[in-house]
Amino acid sequence: MEGRLLLKNCAVFRADGRVRTGMALVVQDGLIHRVAPDAEIPVLPGDWEVACRGRLVAPGLVDCHTHLVGGQLLPPTGNFLLRTPDSRQERRKGVASLLTAGEVEVLTRFALARALREGITLVVEHVEAPSDVAGALAAQARVAEQLGIRLATGHITHSLSGDEPAMACLEANAEFVRRYRSHPLVRGALGFQSSHSCEDSLLRRVSALSTELEAPVLFHLAEGEEDLAATYSRHGKRVVPRLEELGLLGPRTIAARARSIDSGEAVRLAATGAFVALSPRAHLTSERTAESMEAVLTRHHLVGLGTSGHGSLWDEVLAAFMGLMRISRTGRLPDPDGALDQLLVSGPAELCTRLFHAPSGRVVEGYLADLVVYDYVPSADPETGHSPHLIGQLARSRVAWTIVNGRVAVREGQLLGTDYVELATAAAAALASIWSRAHLG
Repeated sequence: MEGRLLLKNCAVFRADGRVRTGMALVVQDGLIHRVAPDAEIPVLPGDWEVACRGRLVAPGLVDCHTHLVGGQLLPPTGNFLLRTPDSRQERRKGVASLLTAGEVEVLTRFALARALREGITLVVEHVEAPSDVAGALAAQARVAEQLGIRLATGHITHSLSGDEPAMACLEANAEFVRRYRSHPLVRGALGFQSSHSCEDSLLRRVSALSTELEAPVLFHLAEGEEDLAATYSRHGKRVVPRLEELGLLGPRTIAARARSIDSGEAVRLAATGAFVALSPRAHLTSERTAESMEAVLTRHHLVGLGTSGHGSLWDEVLAAFMGLMRISRTGRLPDPDGALDQLLVSGPAELCTRLFHAPSGRVVEGYLADLVVYDYVPSADPETGHSPHLIGQLARSRVAWTIVNGRVAVREGQLLGTDYVELATAAAAALASIWSRAHLG
C-alpha cells in the first residue's frame, strides 16, 4: 500500500478508560506518525482514508500463548470423553505426529484468519509437528506473511521419544529462528513442552541456543500437579528452581500455563524478568490453580492473556475479570481494573516490544501501527472523560478494521483478499483426513 493510511473522525482508546473523540491518525512506514484533532489532518491525494465515523480505535490484541493447530486437532466429543489431561495429551501427541506441513499450513491459515477477525494483531504460537518441524514452522511463517499478522512461533519439543529425536526437532527449530530474526512480521522462538517432559541435556541445549541466537524461549511453565510431581521425583527440584538453574528463566522467556506454582516461586519468577502468559479459564477450574493465578497476579507485572488454542481472547478477559474480582475481595489486589489493563494491554504490549524491538500497545505517535477499529461509538462523562465499562463494551463489539504494521488486514469485518468460508472448509477437510489416518471416531 503506497501513501498514507489515514483514520478520520475516530475516538482514541486510552488504557485508563478515557477516550479522545473527534481525532485523526496518520499511519506511515508501519508506525503511528501523527495523532491530532480531525480538522488538523486533511485528506491528501494518494491517502487511503478509513472513515471511522466516531468509532473507537484501540491497540491490537495479543494472544500471548496459543496452539493454532493443536487446539483443532481433537474432535470436540472425543476430547470431552478423555477424562484426564494426560489421556488428552497422549491422544493429541499421537495425532500431531501424523501432521504434514501442508496440513499445518491449512489449519494455521484458518486460525490466523479467525484471530484477525477478532482484532488480534500478534499471536504467540506453540506448534507440535515432530515429523516435519522445519516444514511446519516455515508454513506458519508463510501464512502469517500472506495474511498480514504478527507471529512468534516455536516447536513443542520434548524428550519423551528419546534424546536423538528431541535434538533433531530442536536444531530444526533453531534454524528457523536464524532465518526469522529480523522479519517485519515473524519471529522464531525456541520451544519445548515443559519441565517434566524434557531431560537436562535438551534443556541445556535450549539455553545455550537462546544465548547464542538471542532468541525467545517458549514453554509451559507448570501444567499441573502431575508436572510438579514428575519434575520433583526425577530431578529433586520444583519446576521454577530447576528451570532457573538451567538458564531458562529471564527476559527472553515466554512461560505459559503457570497452573501450579506457589507464592515463593511467583516471587522468584518475577525477579528473573520472565513473561508469563495466563489462561484464566483454565486457572479457575480448581482451587489450587486459582491460587496459582493469584500468586502470579499479585507478585508479577509481566503478564498477559493467552487462549491456549481454545475459545476467544475475550472469553479469557471475562474469566480474568471474574478471577480479579474474587482476589480483590480478599484485599490482596487493591486495583483489579489496573490488573486487567496489565493483562490485556500493558503486559502484551511489553511482550510485543520485546519481540519486535519497537514501542507498542498505545495509540500515540511513534508506536507500532497495530490497531483495531471497533463498531463502537463511545460516550464519555463530560467531567472526567471516562467512558463507562469500556472493556466490556469492546468485548461485545464487532471488529470493523484490523491494521497490522500499518497495513489493513480486515476491512469492515472482511479479510482482504481472502474468503473466510473457503478457509474454514479447507480446515474441515484437513481435519477429516487427519482423523481418518489417526483412526479417530
